[in-house]
Amino acid sequence: MQLYESIFIIRPSLSDDDTNKLIEKMKGLIEKAGATLLILENWGKKKLAYEIKREHRGTFVYLHFKAAGNVVGELEHSYRLEDSVLKFLTVRLEHPPAPKPAAAPMGQAQPQPREFERDRV
Repeated sequence: MQLYESIFIIRPSLSDDDTNKLIEKMKGLIEKAGATLLILENWGKKKLAYEIKREHRGTFVYLHFKAAGNVVGELEHSYRLEDSVLKFLTVRLEHPPAPKPAAAPMGQAQPQPREFERDRV
């Protein structure tokens, strides 16, 4: 089984309930196919860099899962059949993503960048 990341963009005109139903549908499809969903994040509505299907905004959803290769084909087929999905991208990961760095506690100084001789005047 391989690690995969998938991001899909949903029409912003969809209600919150319909958006959640679509996300649950995709989540169910992944789990039904025998894959393991590791991370599911709804990134919310964002402005698109360019117009897609006459839309300037979209709801971004991120999926990180472990699956066999045939699951990706089924997932992308479902994306294509769903009119509410504007765009999608699924990639296979070579290595698991690095964990997010923890924020420094309040009151602790952030490390300063090193100063090099050529930077001094």
